[in-house]
Amino acid sequence: MILDFLEKLHEKRTGGEVWQLLLTQLNEFGFDRALYGYTRFRTPQSFGHREDILILSNHSDEYMKQFIDGGMYFDAPMVNWALDNVGARSWSMVQNNPEALSDRQREIVAFNKSMGIKAGYSISFKDISSRTKGAIGLVAKPEMTQQDVDDLWLDQGRTITQICNVAHLKMSNLPYASLHRTLTSRQREVLEWVGDGKTTQDIATIMGLTAATIEKHSRLARAALGVETTAQAVLKASYYNQIFVLSE
Repeated sequence: MILDFLEKLHEKRTGGEVWQLLLTQLNEFGFDRALYGYTRFRTPQSFGHREDILILSNHSDEYMKQFIDGGMYFDAPMVNWALDNVGARSWSMVQNNPEALSDRQREIVAFNKSMGIKAGYSISFKDISSRTKGAIGLVAKPEMTQQDVDDLWLDQGRTITQICNVAHLKMSNLPYASLHRTLTSRQREVLEWVGDGKTTQDIATIMGLTAATIEKHSRLARAALGVETTAQAVLKASYYNQIFVLSE
């Protein structure tokens, strides 16, 4: 089963395809919902701009509107745990220590329960730099208790953790962007040439365009990526894996 998963994973070319494959595999273990988050723009005070965080989920729109758009995730107990830890952790950590939670955290736990989210496990992935953080929350099927999940983890936890690890590594190396962080093919090409050290006039000659048109594409790329300089745009586009990538 795991070899089949890895072979299929190797063939996936988009983050969406990887995510759907992972969800199918997790469902076989008893987790019917999951929430994955990954940022390359973490600071000591925040995860970076919301539009720069890759978030994938099969939770309901109602849940996502409250938990993500409403900012609950930033104070959620298991999200807080994931920020400072690496590995897998049972949600019993929260259930068995309610006195250690703040009023805000208890409010979030109650909201999760009201949405049928009562048992699960979280995995925090190993960081590659101080600016990155990736984690996934696995929600058990409604009929499962936290004890059921903990028993399952004793038997299958290592396998589930490694499946999530390799899926995370795959997704973090594929192009991704939110609605407001997508580059056109022209913008990508201009940034690629800038990354290669070419001047505006060099790029205009190479692409058969005017220098004014190259400047326009650079300006639009900066606006799309939410940065002020073209050098920052090249860096951010590389973080998004949107430049120097192979096309189908």
